[in-house]
Amino acid sequence: MRSPDFARHDPRPSLLDNPVTGYDFRVRTMAICLASLAGYIDALGFMELGGFFVSFMSGNSTRLAVALTGNLANAALAASLIVTFVLGVILGSLVAHFAKHHRRAAVMSFVAALLFGAASLNAVGFKHAAIVAMGLAMGAENAVFERDGEVSIGLTYMTGTLVKLGQRLAIAFTGGSKTAWAPYFLLWSGLVGGAALGSSAYAHLGLKALWPAAIAAVGLSITIARIGHGEISPREDP
Repeated sequence: MRSPDFARHDPRPSLLDNPVTGYDFRVRTMAICLASLAGYIDALGFMELGGFFVSFMSGNSTRLAVALTGNLANAALAASLIVTFVLGVILGSLVAHFAKHHRRAAVMSFVAALLFGAASLNAVGFKHAAIVAMGLAMGAENAVFERDGEVSIGLTYMTGTLVKLGQRLAIAFTGGSKTAWAPYFLLWSGLVGGAALGSSAYAHLGLKALWPAAIAAVGLSITIARIGHGEISPREDP
């Protein structure tokens, strides 16, 4: 006998259960672009900081734990980056909350403002403050695809995306959909491609490479405002 909860299960597709394929093509393309931006910024931070991250907090957490055994300066740096990222998530979520129907464009505009701030701070010699702004921007970016208090598409980290990729490939091998893995692969490829571009830009420009990223973020903000919700669920975002 099925439980009442199971009997009342909503058959409509859930964006949290199916986070990448639960959006239409335009929004998935935008997510790939945002992942590319995150990879680009993370590569700049990684090279500037000598192996620490402004968006990949699993890596910073490992570095924090390792550094606690003998390098307190590195531990403090890793901890400060983690705190900065979390603060960025908080700020991005608050922007999304108060912007209501226009929250995605508002969050992306906030990210663009932070990146312009980072580029400007670096230009006047405040590199440490620029790194803080970069970390805030990467935390805030995750609120672009936030629904019901949860991130439906992770843009600055790919572990969950790679798990989904592996699961969809397993399904393909056992007779299921042959293409459901592709959106996850493309999202991962977006971040890797952005990181490669960021690495190349840093080699030539250093943190001056923040300027094209900030300009790109403005373009993404405008595009996000135009494409709207783009979900398969019949329920619109509140």
